[in-house]
Amino acid sequence: MRLPWRVLLGALAAVLLISGCSAQPPGQSEPAPPVAAVHFEPGAGAGEVSPTAPIKATVEQGRFESVQLTNGDGKAVAGQLSADGRTWQAGEALGYGKDYTWSGQAVGTDGKKAPVQGSFRTVQPKKTVRATVNPTDHAQVGVAMPISVKFDEPVKDKAAAERALSVQTSTPVEGSWAWLSDKQVDYRPKEYWPANTHVTVDAELYGLALGGGAYGQADLSTGFDIGRSQIVKGDVRTHRMVVVRDGEQVASYAASYGKEDDPGRNTPNGTYMIMAKHPVEIMDNPKYHYRNVRKTWAARFSNHGEFIHENQDNAAALGKVNNTHGCINLSAADAKAYFDSALIGDPVEITGSATSMPPHFAVYDWLLSWGQWQDKSAL
Repeated sequence: MRLPWRVLLGALAAVLLISGCSAQPPGQSEPAPPVAAVHFEPGAGAGEVSPTAPIKATVEQGRFESVQLTNGDGKAVAGQLSADGRTWQAGEALGYGKDYTWSGQAVGTDGKKAPVQGSFRTVQPKKTVRATVNPTDHAQVGVAMPISVKFDEPVKDKAAAERALSVQTSTPVEGSWAWLSDKQVDYRPKEYWPANTHVTVDAELYGLALGGGAYGQADLSTGFDIGRSQIVKGDVRTHRMVVVRDGEQVASYAASYGKEDDPGRNTPNGTYMIMAKHPVEIMDNPKYHYRNVRKTWAARFSNHGEFIHENQDNAAALGKVNNTHGCINLSAADAKAYFDSALIGDPVEITGSATSMPPHFAVYDWLLSWGQWQDKSAL
């Protein structure tokens, strides 16, 4: 069936009218997008972000009119906008397991504005590991004192932990960290610390992955001073205990060391340090059948059980016979004089004994050669 020409012409006109309504007018195009491009570090949508990672926003071909990073509670993260307005950098560490959101506005070199928007999430540790450091702030210690960092959980990535530790000294010192267990790393110099050295320790552990999903709980720092040099030199064959201060002998006390013909009672060879001082010490040794023995002016130098202490009851042996159970006996007057002069960390060097101390009893840092010590580093 043929349609009349009039009907066909009417249909064609309707099509042309519809097409004319939807088409761009001649010579026009879509508006160009803003040239300002905002980039984030870490990228928008990132997860498992370290709370100490660099956090920043940058603009290409523009600058920020406003920019803000907020946590899930709406609290703004402290930060700094660069002088040219192109970079914003976070100025504080973030929290664990938190969501953070970007907001604000950038304006491009074309005058057009672009939104600042995006978010990311920080890592949620399986556990956080607490650490402590010794010596503590403002302590004054002897020239053999090690720096000790102890963790409340075993550390799997020891290399990462060790890289986070730094030691600065007012006098140049060669030293090294050594892992004495999965939970303790110590630093000691190759030789004794130079006298009167100031030492600063920083442990940047917060946000640090320690392995196995564990992260450091907090950063640590300490600053302490090495005192004068004072060394006990104990040659058991001489029955004397000599004290050398700043290179000069200042005392030679009549002493009795461990019984020589009983290896269980020797005062073993080795380099130790004063670990603790107590005006009164109650001593027990069930193996040798004594308990609750009260001695004064006791300076412990080994966790094996050795002290320098008063034993006035053994006065007849002092300077003549070695008959103790491993301690260094002095008269009451001499023990007090030494006690008053000693600092925690002063070295005690024992020589001339029939036995040597194995490196098992804390603090044994100086019982290891320098090579053995370096081998215990994770780096």
